[in-house]
Amino acid sequence: MYDFFGLPLHPLVVHAVVVLLPLSALGLIACIVFGRLRRGYAGLALLGMVAGTAAAWVAMLSGHALADQVGTPAAHMAWGEWLPRVATATLVAAAVWYFLQRGKAETDNLVKGLGMLTALLAAASVALTVIVGHSGATAVWSGTGATPTSARPTASASAQPSATGDASPTSSATASTQQSYTLAQVQQHNTASDCWAAINGGVYNLTDWISQHPGGPERITPLCGTDATAAFNGQHSGQSKPESTLTRFYIGELAS
Repeated sequence: MYDFFGLPLHPLVVHAVVVLLPLSALGLIACIVFGRLRRGYAGLALLGMVAGTAAAWVAMLSGHALADQVGTPAAHMAWGEWLPRVATATLVAAAVWYFLQRGKAETDNLVKGLGMLTALLAAASVALTVIVGHSGATAVWSGTGATPTSARPTASASAQPSATGDASPTSSATASTQQSYTLAQVQQHNTASDCWAAINGGVYNLTDWISQHPGGPERITPLCGTDATAAFNGQHSGQSKPESTLTRFYIGELAS
């Protein structure tokens, strides 16, 4: 799904997003600020927003499909969820503004107010496009993508326990070594600054994910130091994105 002649659609369609969306949004702002541009370019800018917004939705959906295979960079995913929604809001406001001002030599206060709102939303769309593009490029070049759900990481993403039960990631582990931790060890890591949780038989270090969680940190902090299987499955069972993202923080297995 979401392939184009055998190639993943996501890296192809993002080029349409990063070109059409900011260019059209800036065009809208120019038409709103400089009234003389409205007659000649407002319609063109609106059509560009339609294409750019559609591309943003396709990019998000195809990104979900790609994440099931290669994993999801958490920050890129979070910002990528917002972009098509803000772009849609911009498109709706721009369409209403366009048809209200169409054919008028002078705009009334309603049109001016709606124009200001449209310009603010357009600026937000440009800013989000830059942030999403930068976070995606950073993930690609720094190799911070998560491991796909079909392959839970073993020793390469695991941690070596110390005599006190603490652990930290180490590069000395080999692929043949599987780390395991007792629930008692997990319970020692029960704060927002050191947060472990056991989920479906695996142990995960969620410390970095707390500030990135789309639902807010308050959804994660109560799970620190616990077996969070019931909470995770109750919220995300059968959902590929959360399961894919979770594997990024895997450090070992829960000992029976």
